[in-house]
Amino acid sequence: MPVDMRALADFIRRHPRLMVLSGAGCSTESGIPDYRDHDGQWKRPAPMTYQVFMREPGARQRYWARSMIGWPRMAASRPGPAHVALAQLEAAGHVPLLVTQNVDGLHDAAGSRRVLDLHGRLDTVRCLACAATLPRHDLQQRLQAANGGWLRAHLPRDIATAPDGDAYLEGLDFSGFQVPACPACGHGVLKPDVVFFGESVPRVRVDAAMAALRAADALLVAGSSLMVYSGFRFARAAAEWSKPIAAVNLGRTRADEWLALKIQAPVGAALTALVAAIG
Repeated sequence: MPVDMRALADFIRRHPRLMVLSGAGCSTESGIPDYRDHDGQWKRPAPMTYQVFMREPGARQRYWARSMIGWPRMAASRPGPAHVALAQLEAAGHVPLLVTQNVDGLHDAAGSRRVLDLHGRLDTVRCLACAATLPRHDLQQRLQAANGGWLRAHLPRDIATAPDGDAYLEGLDFSGFQVPACPACGHGVLKPDVVFFGESVPRVRVDAAMAALRAADALLVAGSSLMVYSGFRFARAAAEWSKPIAAVNLGRTRADEWLALKIQAPVGAALTALVAAIG
């Protein structure tokens, strides 16, 4: 076994109850790209912000057009090695809570049962007027039914997928794209039930994660650079509370100075080896 894997296995043996914080690196092996490079810088254009989505009807047209094209790939994604390994660690009693920054639902699909979706889930859509929710699958059918002509006129042949379940469609005319209103109230703006950039994580989720961190022996960061404050805050709290932090991530993290152990390896391979090592 490589030395770093032995060190990670020893870390788990010394700190058997972990709060896990997972990020995009867990889902890249499932075909969902990440946003940041080895140094934590943006690889792609920054995602839609809450303020722009709410202020500009044209931004909502662009968002839902991209989402309509990208959603089938997101919906077809399946758990990768990292998701499976973390579910196995939970089953072995090592993960009282898994806090994920991802919005793809793959931890649940892999069998993890104690999951807190910090940023929400893409598979649910919420009305901002009446708070009704509907499955993303249902909205997909309505989007496609309303925009068959737009698709035939504008859909390019080569489409790159973005990390949050949409597609890169640049230079197109979105003015004719039809965005359905809420089917419950008939007028409300529909938004994926996720936390956009520029929007705050609900306080109840932050409090639940902080309570789990206080009760844990250590924090394990899996596949996250921690560049976004919503995840970084837990590493900062762990450091303030003298909780050891281990990270499995390719490239630097925002919390490197606080790490008791860092494994620079693909998160799926590392966590699979960890599960084998600790039996």
